[in-house]
Amino acid sequence: MSSSIKWQAVFWDFDGVILDSVNVKTEAFALMFRQYGKEIEKAVVDYHLNHGGVSRYEKFKYFYKKILNIPITEENLTKLGKEFSGMVLQKVIDSAYIQGAMETLELLHLEKVPCFVVSGTPEEEINLIIQAKSLTFYFEEIHGAPRTKFTILKDILSRKKYPPTSSLYLGDAMTDFEAARKAGVNFHGIVPDNMNSPFPEDVPTAPRVFL
Repeated sequence: MSSSIKWQAVFWDFDGVILDSVNVKTEAFALMFRQYGKEIEKAVVDYHLNHGGVSRYEKFKYFYKKILNIPITEENLTKLGKEFSGMVLQKVIDSAYIQGAMETLELLHLEKVPCFVVSGTPEEEINLIIQAKSLTFYFEEIHGAPRTKFTILKDILSRKKYPPTSSLYLGDAMTDFEAARKAGVNFHGIVPDNMNSPFPEDVPTAPRVFL
């Protein structure tokens, strides 16, 4: 029996697409920079929310250089990354699934459509989370930072010989959309009911995962 799904491969962002975990990271950034005052905290949160999918390390660099005007060393960057991971890891694991995510993963697995995680979370951490949630079974490969999402997409498309126009990327941020557009991959946006879509008007969106 042939598959009823037109996609040869499906790429998944993670936070806000598989798990409802975006707020966990927003709260962690806010808490880490609260000591600098309300204006700094707000600037940090706003930047984080407007740059979903960007590596936390790139965000820390921006916060220190552009918002705090404080030099940051690689040693301090590593320390901040570990602190952030310690704050969010278990909370992300405990987060609920985005509506439709598990049903879609089950369907794609049944139809033998390969799935790949393409996340801005550090690769070691995203693997730990997916293992803790017993989701490894559903994914052919799991990728995260420090590589960019576009670099990951191009690598997989090249190695696996998937036509970009027959592939789909599910994401919730402009970072995801831009990576998909640049790679020539189709894109569906996940946008909660209480939020405005950040995507161009012609981009299909829904509050639940869909194909």
